[in-house]
Amino acid sequence: MDFMTIIQILDSTMRLATPLLLACLAGLFSERAGIFDIGLEGKMLAAAFVSAAVAAVSGSVWVGLLAGMGASIFLSLLHGLASITFRGDQLISGVAINFLAAGLTVVIGQSWFQIGGRTPSLSGDGRFLPINWPFAEALSETPVIGGIYSELISGHTILVYVSLLIVPLSWYVLFRTRFGLRLRAVGENPAAVDTAGVSVIRLRYSAVIICGVLCGLAGAYLATGLAAGFVKEMTAGRGFIALAALIFAKWRPWHALYACLLFGFLEAIGNRFQSIEIIGISVPVQFMQALPYILTVVILAGFVGKAVPPRAGGQPYVKER
Repeated sequence: MDFMTIIQILDSTMRLATPLLLACLAGLFSERAGIFDIGLEGKMLAAAFVSAAVAAVSGSVWVGLLAGMGASIFLSLLHGLASITFRGDQLISGVAINFLAAGLTVVIGQSWFQIGGRTPSLSGDGRFLPINWPFAEALSETPVIGGIYSELISGHTILVYVSLLIVPLSWYVLFRTRFGLRLRAVGENPAAVDTAGVSVIRLRYSAVIICGVLCGLAGAYLATGLAAGFVKEMTAGRGFIALAALIFAKWRPWHALYACLLFGFLEAIGNRFQSIEIIGISVPVQFMQALPYILTVVILAGFVGKAVPPRAGGQPYVKER
């Protein structure tokens, strides 16, 4: 494997890890506030469809992005209404959102465009285009540095760079601000927060709205950045992989970045190599493509050490009278 092949795999890793990272950070905010969200997959799927559909109709990817974020926030508020206001089961609410998004995106897509539930292919201003950094082309032939700069650093869409910036921003908000302290406290001991005169409901709704925004970015990137339109079930389980990455990261932003890059790397390897040999044994490409999902099962089985979720996670808060 030569140097440029490694750079291209890492470049693909960045692209494939971006929706996972955004969804993982979305779940991080929600679960740190005590709201478990199995519905990351559904919110990403809804945002992908709405963003691609609106971008196709309007011709503007930015209008599509805002529409996709709006759809994701709507589903987040629906989840908040069920689990915070009405104190319903958070897991059931999340699963319902997944089913709702999976069905509605296909039905509305078929009714709207009549092309099998897909949206028209996006081009030009209808999708996010790669951003070429200064001197990227001129340095492309320079050994080592040129490949890293022109292939790995330059040439991504704006949402890739935004997702990387959100990681330190999330760390700062959660661990260096009063809002973050209160948000984490709500996930650990909501009664103590309520006793201090801070609204538990308002903080939890703030968390699910942030979750909706980040899931909206993830879904919009899938349909208008990574791909050029929406197809049925295009999230392909990424919402569940993001949840596994969140457990792997033990609900910490920087560790979430590393976990998502690992998943993205495995997917990039599977996409890059149609066949691979290990100790003389040919490994089928289907196994390589299944690696991220196999790793998800391994992580959920608990082979990454003890991961302790927020103590009040999944529990509706009832104000003491």
